[in-house]
Amino acid sequence: MVNETAVREILSKIEDPELKKPLTELDMIRSVEINGGNITVGVTLTVPGCPLKEKISRDITEGVGALDGAESVRVEFDVMTDEQRKNLRAKLGFSQPSQSQGPAPVSYAKRFIAVSSGKGGVGKSTVTTNVAVAMARLGYKVGLLDADVYGFSIPHMLGVEGRPTMIDDQIIPLRKGNNIQVVSMGFFINADEPVVWRGPLLHKAINQFIRDVVWDKLDYLFLDLPPGTGDVSLTIAQAIPSAEMLVVTTPQATATHVAGRVAKMAEKTNLKVLGVIENMAYFETNGQREYIFGRDGGKELANKLGVPLLGEIPLMTSLREGADSGRPVASDGSPEQVALFEQIARQIDGTAV
Repeated sequence: MVNETAVREILSKIEDPELKKPLTELDMIRSVEINGGNITVGVTLTVPGCPLKEKISRDITEGVGALDGAESVRVEFDVMTDEQRKNLRAKLGFSQPSQSQGPAPVSYAKRFIAVSSGKGGVGKSTVTTNVAVAMARLGYKVGLLDADVYGFSIPHMLGVEGRPTMIDDQIIPLRKGNNIQVVSMGFFINADEPVVWRGPLLHKAINQFIRDVVWDKLDYLFLDLPPGTGDVSLTIAQAIPSAEMLVVTTPQATATHVAGRVAKMAEKTNLKVLGVIENMAYFETNGQREYIFGRDGGKELANKLGVPLLGEIPLMTSLREGADSGRPVASDGSPEQVALFEQIARQIDGTAV
């Protein structure tokens, strides 16, 4: 005979797919009713139209249905009240501070790393994606904030799609595996829809992504910035004074020159530049290297800035293919490619003060 204790034991092991915490811990189990071998579980969703409602239902049905004596499992849903959502936010540590206190300090990550480049086309987002994936492979909890609001590409490169759930004004980030959380403007608009905003709206959106997202307690939050030294970079510097900047460039003199301007901007806004990554460093064929975009530009920029050159990434067709297919080479590439990005991740980890 099935009993309620056994059912609740199973439910305590079933996690909310977005919040990654047990349904029982989140107070989402409203009721358990047992009539012989027929079991009905009442579940209270965070919001109406929860995008992962079917997965929750399937997990409960399969888990509880495996108990000895279970003949049928039925899942009934309702929605949290405002008071219940308020309690959930408090449980998650996201109670809103009072206005008189001003904005709360941003402290949900141990390190905030803004990835920037002087110009577009140097592969900054591809590098950001693969470094974040490599850091997660090393066992760190990683957040990836696509702050390139006009040219968002992280969702496609990481292979993540969907629309985040909102709990009141809080955004629940989407996930890639267990160790990566992702937020991007690309989750909120159609893929082909342009973002036509002036500075104030851009500033508001970036601040919302920084302050109104229910991130886990992260080891790293990587912020993929738009190229150059515009409004987004200044907003990041103001909102996260502890942020560090990682500069991505190609060896080409034009790219390294404008990347130097980004570093100067970081200096003026008191952001620490932690290092340089040179992308498209060379093309290798039959064991021979061709330096298509020049040579040692990244090394020279790093020396000029007084920071380490954290990695030299060759020009690889598979790197582009991985980005296009949503299968980053840092996780799905050759052993050499995985090792390359893990080495860069270790270098970044080693720059911690």
